[in-house]
Amino acid sequence: MLPDDVNRLVWISDPRLSPDATRVAYVVNGVDADRNRYRARIWTVDVDGRTPPRPASAGQDLDTSPRWAPDGRSLAWVSTRPDGADHHAEVVLLATTGPAERTVIAHHDDAVSGLAFSPDGRWLAYAARTRGPHYDETDVDRRPPRRVDRLFAMADDEGWVIDRPWHVYVVPAGGGGDPIDLTPGPVDHDEASWFTDSRRLAVCVTNQPDHPLASDIHVIHLDGSGAQPITVGGRYFSPSVSPDGEAIAVIGHDDPGVHPQNSHVGILGEGDAAPAWVSSELDRSWDTFPHAQPPTWEPGGSLLATVQDRGGVHLYRLAAGHAPRLVVGGERTVTGWSTAAGSLAVVASTTDRPAELYVRRGDDLSRVTEVTDPFVTRAQPQAAERFTAGSGSEEVDAWLFTPPDFDPGRRYPMLLDIHGGPFSQYGDAFFDEAQLQARAGFVVLLSNPRGGSGRTEAWAQAILPPEHHRPGQGWGSVDYEDLMAVVDTALARYPFVDPDRLGVLGGSYGGYMTSWIVAHTNRFRAACCERGVSNLLNLALHSDIAGELRAWFGPSPFENPAMYMRMSPITHVDAIETPLLLLHSDEDLRCPPSQADELFLALHRRGHPVEYHRFPGESHELSRSGSPAHRIQRAELILEFFTRHLQP
Repeated sequence: MLPDDVNRLVWISDPRLSPDATRVAYVVNGVDADRNRYRARIWTVDVDGRTPPRPASAGQDLDTSPRWAPDGRSLAWVSTRPDGADHHAEVVLLATTGPAERTVIAHHDDAVSGLAFSPDGRWLAYAARTRGPHYDETDVDRRPPRRVDRLFAMADDEGWVIDRPWHVYVVPAGGGGDPIDLTPGPVDHDEASWFTDSRRLAVCVTNQPDHPLASDIHVIHLDGSGAQPITVGGRYFSPSVSPDGEAIAVIGHDDPGVHPQNSHVGILGEGDAAPAWVSSELDRSWDTFPHAQPPTWEPGGSLLATVQDRGGVHLYRLAAGHAPRLVVGGERTVTGWSTAAGSLAVVASTTDRPAELYVRRGDDLSRVTEVTDPFVTRAQPQAAERFTAGSGSEEVDAWLFTPPDFDPGRRYPMLLDIHGGPFSQYGDAFFDEAQLQARAGFVVLLSNPRGGSGRTEAWAQAILPPEHHRPGQGWGSVDYEDLMAVVDTALARYPFVDPDRLGVLGGSYGGYMTSWIVAHTNRFRAACCERGVSNLLNLALHSDIAGELRAWFGPSPFENPAMYMRMSPITHVDAIETPLLLLHSDEDLRCPPSQADELFLALHRRGHPVEYHRFPGESHELSRSGSPAHRIQRAELILEFFTRHLQP
């Protein structure tokens, strides 16, 4: 894979079986290189594979969230047209029997998500960001100032959200009526799931504005008669009402004051104020960011849900009183699923292929789409070899990629790539950055040190500071030890890796660890810190989630600033001798550019070899969803830097 192949990336998401399980609707995502943006198009395919897939939408912009009507005679989706900083979204309905009539049944001047047909087919519910009076003035230079009266007024990659809350709307599915806002006011409501009577919906409510990790489940009524709180004081989300209307499945945990935690799948019965957890026998996180989906009810009362497990994301069947049962496993990452009439459709990726659509027939999982074949033929992505490394008493999972023209008789430079989060994981999924680096002639090493997801909750909380009420050893402790153990194991296991030509890089928390590593060892000849954290004290004051970092660290920055500085790479900057590349985005709100500014200033004034690049108009999400042109430029900068320092 070459940097320009970013323009050829394609993948599938959001599979939806028709009610009779004869067809699957899904989204094909790709890049529009001419317009330097992304496209998404709705397609359908027959489950039996007898006819080729066919498009349902035009796909000129972003057509997403396909949903079948209960009778299977129509298909709805969201069509979003980016327009500068704005997003104009339409809810579209297409008749799938008779003449293919396309009808726009709702329009919004901001983002729309989460379509859901009512069981009787009369209504479509969805969530939409709802703009306040500040936006009535179209001339930005004349708009009044915003009043900021709570924390988390902005969000990375979204900008101001304090005056754009999520509201739940319903609109007649046949058209001919205006959308009805069921949740007016300043509080976020989203993720609507219908009750069987088609008169009520269960929704997720962020009703503590200064505590965004807290969310509850409420029931709202179609007649607008008010909301009924079901849960109080936890972190519960992704509600899914059972077919008999007697229970609500959710994902979450009971204590929003601690992060990270392994979220679980639970069931709320009538009169319950907190869920009964049905997934707790498997101590992993069932909130599979960034591809989380509400649990799916099956006949008989069981549930389907995905879990992160040691680099994979697998689909399980859950039921009260029973241990979780594996449905789709293997070395893959399941990013979406749908079930109907006893059939199952899933979307999944592997280390050497972006996500495709699969249908289960009996015990076999068969691929029914081929959208990634041209990309795979051109880019020749490499499969990873999986291994484990010992770090103290722990076993750390790792993956190694080799160049396409690999010769075991040669010696290669190796890049240690560190994931962000830290509560996330690398593993059995397509990762374009590893493919780009391998194609450039590097061995690429990925791993999941303590502090990440995909393992037990104790594993994730091992790097909470000693001052936290769930004390661990702090950032830059056992996570650092695990990463060094993985490098040591790779060097011992793979004689083709040159120990004198090692590089290290990472983004966000991975950028933090990159800076921390080069401040504590000189074994790497070059390093790249991207959208990283150098000063935890400043992060705790200036990030878009600054007021919530007490869940990560315990004491606030006002109570114990020394703790934050102790774990900050900037405190140890005088020990850095490794040449460093800094990459950051101008509009990064999660790890503001000041994080890179500080590190650059400290190193530059010492005359240290440091290179710094800032990307205009980009957020923290540059590497994943930034403009294709910037993603290519970013890849070129990284590859040129490491080639210059590590290639002979």
